[in-house]
Amino acid sequence: MCGVVGGIGERNVVSVILEGLSRLEYRGYDSVGVAIIDDDGNLMRQRVTGRVRQLTELCQQTKFKAHIGIGHTRWATHGGVSETNAHPHFSKDTLAIVHNGIIENYAELRSELIEKGYVFDSETDTEVIVHLVHSIYSETKDLLAALKQAITRLHGAYAIGLINRENPQEILCARAGSPMVIGLGIEENYFASDVSALLPVTQKFVYLEEGDIARITIDGYQIWDNMGNLVTRQVNISELSAAATELGHYRHYMQKEIFEQPKAVADTMQHLGNSFDPAAFGAEAENIFRSINKVQIIACGTSFNAGSIAKYWIEEFANLECAVDIASEYRYRKIPANKDTLVISISQSGETADTMASIKYAIELGMVNTLAICNVPESSLIRLSKLKVLTQAGPEIGVASTKAFTTQLVVLLYLAFTLAKVRGELANEAELIEQIRRLPHMVVEALSVEDEIKQIAKEFEYKHNALFLGRHTMAPVAMEGALKLKEISYIHAESYAAGELKHGPLALIDKDMPVIVAMPHNLLADKVKSNVQEVLARQGQVYLFTDKEDELSKQCYRTIVIQAKGIPPYLAPIIYTIPMQLLAYHTAIAKGTDVDKPRNLAKSVTVE
Repeated sequence: MCGVVGGIGERNVVSVILEGLSRLEYRGYDSVGVAIIDDDGNLMRQRVTGRVRQLTELCQQTKFKAHIGIGHTRWATHGGVSETNAHPHFSKDTLAIVHNGIIENYAELRSELIEKGYVFDSETDTEVIVHLVHSIYSETKDLLAALKQAITRLHGAYAIGLINRENPQEILCARAGSPMVIGLGIEENYFASDVSALLPVTQKFVYLEEGDIARITIDGYQIWDNMGNLVTRQVNISELSAAATELGHYRHYMQKEIFEQPKAVADTMQHLGNSFDPAAFGAEAENIFRSINKVQIIACGTSFNAGSIAKYWIEEFANLECAVDIASEYRYRKIPANKDTLVISISQSGETADTMASIKYAIELGMVNTLAICNVPESSLIRLSKLKVLTQAGPEIGVASTKAFTTQLVVLLYLAFTLAKVRGELANEAELIEQIRRLPHMVVEALSVEDEIKQIAKEFEYKHNALFLGRHTMAPVAMEGALKLKEISYIHAESYAAGELKHGPLALIDKDMPVIVAMPHNLLADKVKSNVQEVLARQGQVYLFTDKEDELSKQCYRTIVIQAKGIPPYLAPIIYTIPMQLLAYHTAIAKGTDVDKPRNLAKSVTVE
């Protein structure tokens, strides 16, 4: 959530900062701003409640240029959407700050600073930080020491960038609970929320660790750890290119990412190898997998839906008890500690605040056998976990996750079979590997229904509600389908295990209610058919997604036949997810919503 970018260099860095902010738009925001120290030593800023494009036009009109600056995209937490609440925030026209995160004790600090004579222009928690730093700096005249002292007073999460009109030769940064990276250039250096913001100017990055403070200058940087020690952090060379985050010929990033799934799935399979080898999950994986008697999955949103599918796989193939919890609930429950539990975290960004807190909680309880499934190397979650697997989805810009979800499922499927193998429950590894090799081609075949989906989506333009149904692994697929539709089209959508219809949801059914049903022809197909008949008997509009037409499909309002042939039941969740994504995407197009940046949402949820 939010995004921060800043830099110092021989050239005008404002254009670099604005480009970086535009590359962070996927994180979700409602206002944007940039602050600079110009060549005359003036601290200045431009802010708008709108898009980066508008700020860019304003900066061009006002010839807003400088060799040092900081920028921010804001997703409102404290205070509404207004120019005065937009970052950067000033203190005494001397210091300027940008901040990603939440300061939980801001009200207490605000009262203290008001008593000292500080006037607050905004309703934000961020303005407390800059005034707090200034109150200390006014006495010490040492900004680094002031920042170090100030952050000891902060409760919550922060990634901070700070500049000082009285010393325009440095930027100070600090992070705790929110990600931050330093980008290294030639006679210029930068900081940002993630590497994608800086790929046009560098591929050399240093990741700040929890509690780090950094000083960035034109010719270098220094980092102090949370104990105040000057430290050296590894310089990483990113394999991503700027082109990897560009739209190309697609209309939206979400569309691009839906159609990148065959490659993303294939790349993830190649990364995992041609067998169910525990070494793919870490050097200690085999011993850990042998020792566990339970699996606990912790995740949020789409990642939670992936975990809910994996529960079926792990229990069926590995014969292991598997629990799945929403991270925001798990972190506040009293958990019976079982040290022989494999605790799995799933996160696209690896910075999800609730998931991070839940894993730390599990470790504190003695459940130290942790496995992170993530799409971002060097993320906080990856560094925290004992075992780790990187999905090979590549950059995902659209807020509504697509290829990150399907690659998570690939990793979780391999994990289920690997656990089964280690525990002596797997007898047909070669046959399974041969079946899974066909998965990328099956995804390509599933994408071929797009033209049919486009026509159906037009019927959803004026709908206000929808119901998604499935059984077994299709129940979480229905959850994901409903989530996608509500995320980007703003249609209220619910999902149910189809067998639950008669326990309440049937009351919703009438001739105007679209009911989307995922029904592969597997062992539960006859049960699903009975549930569909219950809907048809009440005049519900059934949109049936299936892999074979029969008498039931002729009775449904619309039938969409998944073109992928010979889908093994355990691969069906991955395949049936594809048309659900397309339905959400084309419905959003029909309704004219902002597909890649849906209202009120953020890609990386780094606050509670």
